[in-house]
Amino acid sequence: MSLLNAWFNAFLRSRRAGNLFGRRAMPEAGYGRGSTQAAPATLTAGLLALAQGSDADALATLQSHVDGLSPHEAEERLQRFGPNEVDHEKPLPWWRHLWQCYRNPFNLLLTVLAAVSWLTEDAKATVVIGAMVVLSTLIRFVQEGRSNRAAERLKALVGNTARVLRRAAGTEAAEVADQYFGAQLHSRRPARLLDLPIRDLVPGDHIVLSAGDMIPADCRVLAAKDLFVAQAAMTGESLPVEKFVQAGNAEAGLMEQANLLFMGTNVVSGTATALVLATGNTSYFGTLAQRSSASDRAPTAFQAGVNSVSWLLIRFALVMVPFVLLVNGWTKGDWTEAFLFALSVAVGLTPEMLPMIVTSTLAKGAVLLSRRKVIVKRLDAIQNFGAMEVLCTDKTGTLTQDKIALERHTDVFGQDSEDVLTFAYLNSHFQTGLINLLDRAVLEHVELQSSLRLSQDYRKVDEIPFDFERRRMSVVVSEREDHHELICKGAVEEMLAVCSTVRENGQDMPLDEQRLARVRQTTEELNEQGLRVVAVAMKETAASQSVYTQADECELTLVGYVAFLDPPKESAAHALQALAAHGVEVKVFTGDNELVTARVCAQVGLDADTIVTGPQIERMDDAAVARALQEHRVFARLTPLHKERLVRELRAQGKVVGFLGDGINDAPALRAADIGISVDSAVDIAKEAADIILLEKNLMVLEEGVIQGRRTFSNMLKYIRMTASSNFGNVFS
Repeated sequence: MSLLNAWFNAFLRSRRAGNLFGRRAMPEAGYGRGSTQAAPATLTAGLLALAQGSDADALATLQSHVDGLSPHEAEERLQRFGPNEVDHEKPLPWWRHLWQCYRNPFNLLLTVLAAVSWLTEDAKATVVIGAMVVLSTLIRFVQEGRSNRAAERLKALVGNTARVLRRAAGTEAAEVADQYFGAQLHSRRPARLLDLPIRDLVPGDHIVLSAGDMIPADCRVLAAKDLFVAQAAMTGESLPVEKFVQAGNAEAGLMEQANLLFMGTNVVSGTATALVLATGNTSYFGTLAQRSSASDRAPTAFQAGVNSVSWLLIRFALVMVPFVLLVNGWTKGDWTEAFLFALSVAVGLTPEMLPMIVTSTLAKGAVLLSRRKVIVKRLDAIQNFGAMEVLCTDKTGTLTQDKIALERHTDVFGQDSEDVLTFAYLNSHFQTGLINLLDRAVLEHVELQSSLRLSQDYRKVDEIPFDFERRRMSVVVSEREDHHELICKGAVEEMLAVCSTVRENGQDMPLDEQRLARVRQTTEELNEQGLRVVAVAMKETAASQSVYTQADECELTLVGYVAFLDPPKESAAHALQALAAHGVEVKVFTGDNELVTARVCAQVGLDADTIVTGPQIERMDDAAVARALQEHRVFARLTPLHKERLVRELRAQGKVVGFLGDGINDAPALRAADIGISVDSAVDIAKEAADIILLEKNLMVLEEGVIQGRRTFSNMLKYIRMTASSNFGNVFS
């Protein structure tokens, strides 16, 4: 209890000071052993402490009440903590953007030469050189401005609201608190359920959640019923996670706490009442968002290359011009004429069109990619595309569709079976409870509905709903009014507990020890393929029975399994093959588990025999991480800062690195890469951190980007070689 109070007091002091988990609290850019936490230690420790204590401890720590805050308390906290908003990367003012478009060594050199030409009354040289600088700067400014405005339109959000319980000042019904908290938490004070803007939430508020709701802040669950939450944007895990009221596990990490909900995730099914723990920039989402925008980008490979060429030409001019001035002045004795001649040498050595050529070729590449529905936010990203040597990609939502699909339907020993699919379809079709993602995946087989003639051949008799103790559900149907069939599906172990026979080659055989071992081996093999397995069983009953209970779920016959997977995008395999053909190595960095990752990688043609995990990276120093990156292509169970560390290590090896991702957990790595690539369905923070946004899910655009980048680089190189050689020849002669 003292730890919780100490944390919340620090929370209040730091938030008043305006720097809680702010940029000064962000982890340093350098990484070493044990330094890859996904969020600041203070935040992690505080949320873990609130998760592991009792409900009463959490309420006391946050100085809240079992029936919510009063309007006065909420208003006072809103003034103290500020609105529940995450600071996004703000667009640059036009004048700063214009300066960034102008600022590079070569433009500065040309500006100096134009100024000297003007001082020496060489109007033609002044106009030509000045025009090259102005046109180069304006083309970049206009093209990047258009792209940034298009990206901003993508991020335009509709104002959302949350249902909040606030203590009523009057005599409104006290049953409101009972309904959402349960009698054990109710203090018999009246409460009101209000729809409030999400930005008005404060720590200590109580919110009511249901299926489809976005979770607006970091919260602790106070009451829940069948609550499943999608955390893919935070963890990369494609399947929903079940949340409970029970106190958290001291051995588990922050994201694995079953009673914590995080801003930026959403409710898939069920209902809950939750206590708001942290809002805005102080949330887990907010800290990652701040980290992704707090540090300035390191120069990319293209910027470093252009700067290198510019300084090479500048150094060449700094050597040649004084030499020509001294030789000419000493031999002819006319130092004024020698100075003017030396100035002409400086102008002659300088390829004035270089900034114009660079900008125009990059702008042309951006226009060509825009026709393929690609937003290029930074023109330099075009050339980085071409120079890219390693593409690091997230899995969920980028290589995969982020949508659960039915992958296999097999009998008890792993052979494909249409009967199993039929039974699973009947179960999902006739149930009246909340249809989850797995049911939807089964119901997408529309061909079954016509072939089964559901309205003619089957009639629903009864249903035994799902609950999380049994972890199964059953429907009873009548087939042609002849007999009843009880069809049950659920978790494998819970289903085996109520099965006495298995269907083997059309015959029902006893479930003895030998067959049970084979059944477990089959399900383990499916799990090793990264599949989520649901068992299907049935039994026939007399047509005279009309009411069924949980007691009837016994002596069932196990008929097989339906197995689910988040499938890869149709274009993923072809895109990766095309990139490999162009010499681009692909590595997978994902927060999902290694079994699912291995399966997806196999489907898209990536070698995933050995997978390195986040916990293993935690124990590695930088040298060991470098070796792992050289030897392996797939990395799983990664935190956001693991991904960033791996990207930085690749760049430290001299590689030009691209990163493809769409979640908040990808934002730090997107900024650390030479080129960050995201998709239109990505979270706002990921789109802000990206250099390129794909408006369509077709990953073949990546190949076109590589080709366009290399074409752009080739055009620039041709000009530099041609101009430098001809100019040097003229000066030498």
